[in-house]
Amino acid sequence: MQGVLAGFATIGIIIGLGFLLAQLKVLDATAQGVLTRIAYYVASPALMVTVLGGTDVHRLLSANLIASLASVAVSATIAVLLARLIWKREAGETVIAAFCSAYVNAGNLGLPIAAYALGDAALVAPMLLVQLLVLQPTGLAVLDSITHIPSPGISRRRLLLIRVTRPLRNPLAMGSLVGLMLALTGIKLPVLINVPLTLVGGIAVPSMLLAYGISLRLGPRPGAGEPPSQVGTLVLLKLVIQPIAAYLIGAYAVGLDGRDLLAVTVIAALPTAQNVFTLAMRYERGVILARDTIFVATLLSVPVILGITWLLAF
Repeated sequence: MQGVLAGFATIGIIIGLGFLLAQLKVLDATAQGVLTRIAYYVASPALMVTVLGGTDVHRLLSANLIASLASVAVSATIAVLLARLIWKREAGETVIAAFCSAYVNAGNLGLPIAAYALGDAALVAPMLLVQLLVLQPTGLAVLDSITHIPSPGISRRRLLLIRVTRPLRNPLAMGSLVGLMLALTGIKLPVLINVPLTLVGGIAVPSMLLAYGISLRLGPRPGAGEPPSQVGTLVLLKLVIQPIAAYLIGAYAVGLDGRDLLAVTVIAALPTAQNVFTLAMRYERGVILARDTIFVATLLSVPVILGITWLLAF
């Protein structure tokens, strides 16, 4: 339990610091943009290389991976259908809605909870893999395709090549692919490369959280910018539907039990990741939707995770 509470306390303190610095006018909207770009283009790719590259490949390719993938697919699919058919959101906002419903905070919250509450940080690796190599590249491919408009007169062959290779040029996707290749091959980066990468990757999460705190101060107050019913539905998908899917598939489809079943359920119940807000800022799609969903999901996930831990661990 202490690991769960410590993880949430760390997040809250750094977000609060960003809010305070914006209130004191030390940081403004320009600083928020700079922090977002640093996290997106530099720090997050470095973090993906070091986190995935240092993960045991057997932990990545396990039954937990199937349960994690299925839970993401269930929640994200429902969100896409609702966003497109009921809420009439455009494609970019639909991607952000899907991220809000299924992209868990597996990094700065999942890692400490897995380490201290579940007893093994590697238990979060399958969800990281699903998000970084399936959910994120798929969503970014859509966002890239609608954000970058090719110049007039471009040939069809060139246009196809651009669309096919664009996800591979995304910094987060590249960092994830490099990290996965390191894990699969067992190659260890030289100290002169690994140490700077680790140092740079260490600023990814603080940058995201500070930028998020600035947004809470400078943007519309939570609940005022997006329909509460839509935010509430995405939070329900994130904190209830996704962990239920993970539990049912883990227990009855792939035969998980004990700590492994607890792990996939708790990790699926983690709140929406702060880097969803970073992506929303980067592509200028669904920014307030992401911010409000993260805010509400983070608050409500504390009793949800504690309840799941109590139910399944005892």
